[in-house]
Amino acid sequence: MSRTLLFTGDINLMNVADPALPFGRIADTLRRTDVLFGNLECCLYQPPARTSATDEGFYAAPAAGAALKLAGYDAVGNANNVNYGADAIRSSLRELEKLGIPATGTGLNRAQARAPVIVTRNGVRYGFVQRTSVYWPTNHEAGEHSPGVAVLRGHTAYQLPLHKTRPEMPPANRPGVPPVILTWADRQYLADYVGEIAALRKQADVVVASHHWGLHEEVLEYMTEIAHAVIDAGADIVIGHGPHYSLPVEIYKGKPVFYGLGSFSFHTGHGGRQHGDWLGMLARVTLNGRELDSASFEFVRHNERNETVICDMAHERAAVAALQQRSAAFGTAIRTDGNRGLLHAA
Repeated sequence: MSRTLLFTGDINLMNVADPALPFGRIADTLRRTDVLFGNLECCLYQPPARTSATDEGFYAAPAAGAALKLAGYDAVGNANNVNYGADAIRSSLRELEKLGIPATGTGLNRAQARAPVIVTRNGVRYGFVQRTSVYWPTNHEAGEHSPGVAVLRGHTAYQLPLHKTRPEMPPANRPGVPPVILTWADRQYLADYVGEIAALRKQADVVVASHHWGLHEEVLEYMTEIAHAVIDAGADIVIGHGPHYSLPVEIYKGKPVFYGLGSFSFHTGHGGRQHGDWLGMLARVTLNGRELDSASFEFVRHNERNETVICDMAHERAAVAALQQRSAAFGTAIRTDGNRGLLHAA
C-alpha cells in the first residue's frame, strides 16, 4: 500500500497575530498527504512579564498555535535550542494537547521528552522521535524530574593537520594553518537512542527520526554518524533541521536522509530580528510498505506578509545546482521535474 509523508523545517510562530496567515497559501498542499510532521521551534507561552529579545526562549502567543491545526499537522517535534524554560515548556505542551497535536522531544521529565509519538492513519502506525544536539548547557536538557528537551550530545575536537589529507590545505610547518574540526556523537547517548529506535521499530510500521543539529551549511561528521546509526537500527526516514539552510540529501541503504530542511515559517529570530527571504524545503516521501517509492522536495520561501509559498524551481536554478553538487558527495543525484527535486542514488 502506498503512503505519503510530508515534512517541514523550522516553524517559529512569534509575532503571528492571525493563525490563518502563515500557511494559508500552502495549506492545500500540506493537507494532500497521509501524515504531516514538522519542527516547532518556539514555545506557545505568554510570559507573566515582558521579556528581553535576548532571552534564550522563543515565545509565541498560545493562540498562534492554531496555525498548526489549520495547516493539518499530525505531530511536531519540540527538541531544539529555543524550546527553553520550564514554565514555557509546560505551557507549550499544554497548548499542543489542547490542539490535539502530539509532540515528541520535550517533556516534564527525561522519559517523557525521549518518548516517541505514534500516529495511526488508515491503519498504518507512524512513529516519530526527535532529538537535539544544539541546546544550552544549563537547565535545558530534560532531567529525571525536570522539564526540558531530549538531547543527543555531540563532541568537538580541533586537530592539527600534521598529515596532507586535504589538497587545498598547506602543511602544518607554517603559522596560521587552521585546525581540522572533528565532531562525533556521544557514545552513551547514541547507544541509548539506537536502542530506543529499535524498540520503536517493533511498535510502528513507519519510523521517522528527526534531529535538530548542524552549523551553517556544513554536514558535520556527527550528523552523518547519527543518521546512519538510526537507519541501521530501523528508522525509515531521517529529517534534519536547525541551521536555517537547505542542506544536502542522501539515500542511505535505500532510506532518505534530509540533512537540513531549513526554515518553513520563521519570520522573527534571535534578538527579535526579522529574517530575510530564506530558502527552505518541503520534503515528500512516498513508501510502498517500508520500501522507498520516491523522495522529493519543493523549495519554499516567505513573502513580506509572512506567508509561506512554494517556489518556482525555474527561478531557483543556482540553489538547485548547489544542492545537486553537494548531494553528489553523498552518492545522491537530484533531478528536477517541474517544481520538484527528485532524489535517487547516483
